[in-house]
Amino acid sequence: MSTVPAQALTESRLALPGLRRGKVRDVYDLPPGATTPPGASRRLLIVATDRISAFDVVMPTPIPGKGRLLTELSLFWLRFIERRGLCRTHLLGADAATLAPSVFGDDVAGRDVYAGRVMIARAARVVPIECVARGYLEGSGWKEYQESGSVCGVKLPSGLRRCDRLPQPIFTPATKEQIGKHDENIPFERACEIAGRETMEFLRGATIAIYKAASEHALARGVIIADTKFEFGVVEGERTPILIDEALTPDSSRFWPADSYQPGAPQPSFDKQFLREYLETLAASGRWDKQAPGPALPPHVVAGTLAKYREALARLTRS
Repeated sequence: MSTVPAQALTESRLALPGLRRGKVRDVYDLPPGATTPPGASRRLLIVATDRISAFDVVMPTPIPGKGRLLTELSLFWLRFIERRGLCRTHLLGADAATLAPSVFGDDVAGRDVYAGRVMIARAARVVPIECVARGYLEGSGWKEYQESGSVCGVKLPSGLRRCDRLPQPIFTPATKEQIGKHDENIPFERACEIAGRETMEFLRGATIAIYKAASEHALARGVIIADTKFEFGVVEGERTPILIDEALTPDSSRFWPADSYQPGAPQPSFDKQFLREYLETLAASGRWDKQAPGPALPPHVVAGTLAKYREALARLTRS
C-alpha cells in the first residue's frame, strides 16, 4: 500500500448529513444553520479531495493539493459560464470561513484543511447523462470512429486521423454509471429516451455553447480543449437544468498545448492522460487489469500529474 502524504486529503469527515462519495468529490447536505448567514433553499457542500481516478477506478495514491487546483479552476469556469449567460450553474459560494464551527466537529484545523476545496451549491436532481462535447477525435471517440465511422451515432467524414480537429464540435452523450463501472457512449435518441427530449435538446445546446466559448478562451492562451464532459441537474420546482459538479478541469477534459499540436498521433497534455499512459504500461505488461483496486502510484507519476494540473490552471486562468 502506498504512503499517503500528510498534506493530502483522501476523504472528508464533516459533521453533516447525507454524505455521498464520488470518485473525487464528497457531497453533503447543508442544513440552514451550517453557514453564516444561514441559507434558505436546499444546498449542498461539495468537497474536492485529492483522490484521482482513471479508467473509472479510484487510485489508492492521492495527488496532494489536486483538490484545491480542481476547485480553483472549476470556480473560474463556472463564473465564466454565468458571466457570459451560457447557462445557470449550481455555484452559490466557495468560502470555508462561512461554514459554522459545528460543521468540522472535533477537527480544530477544519477550516485550514478545507479552505480552497469547498463549493456551496444549489441542490439539484442529477440528469443521468454525461454530456460530452468533442472538438477533436481522441479517446473512446477515436476508437468508435475506427470501427464505425461515427461517434455516438454522429456520422463523421471518412479518412480522419487520430486527434484530427472535427469540422464542428459534436455532442456525444454517455450513460452515467456508478463508481467502478464504465460510462457507455450512446446515441442522442437513446439519451432522449432516458432523460426526455426537451431536456436533452437543452443540454445539447448548452454543452456545445459552453465548449465553443471555453475553447476560444483557452486557444487564446495556448491550450486546445480537445473534449470535455459536463453534468447537469434540475432544481426542485424548476424545469430548466443547471450546470453542476465540476467544469472544464483536467479531470473532465483533454487539454493539449496548441504550439505542439500535430494530428495523427497522441498529443502531450495538461490533464490526467499522463497518469493514463503510465497505467497503460502496467496493463500492457500484465501488472494491472484496469479493474479495482488500482495500483499504487510511484512518486514520479504523482509529481508529474500534479505538475500537469498546475500548468493547466496557470495557462487557462491567465488574463
